[in-house]
Amino acid sequence: MIDHISIPVRDLKASARFYQALLTTLGMTKVVERPNTVGFGKTYPEFWLNERTGLESIPEGFGAHIALRAPTTEAVDAFHAAALAAGAHSDGAPGTRLEYSSHYYAAFVRDWDGNRVEAVTFLRDTK
Repeated sequence: MIDHISIPVRDLKASARFYQALLTTLGMTKVVERPNTVGFGKTYPEFWLNERTGLESIPEGFGAHIALRAPTTEAVDAFHAAALAAGAHSDGAPGTRLEYSSHYYAAFVRDWDGNRVEAVTFLRDTK
């Protein structure tokens, strides 16, 4: 199982502010801050940002795709809203993704470094 993930960013301070806004909606906070890296998580760093000042802009469709588990549909909605308010581009509004499963509820955004970040939760049967 995956323990943590790290992504390169061009502007660590701006990216840390951006990710703090959307990761808070999923219960994560900034737990480590160093000169060239910031780690977010619930109790330990699970999601790292690593500053790479020489990083070229990644063409759309070529960045990393990171899916983060959300506890509820409301958290997915809040994640998407927070990301848009922080300057992300929507890459899929919150909703059920029938192409994956009738239980798959997700939202997708792109950060300004070209990474596609998803918040997903799984709906339960109401029968």
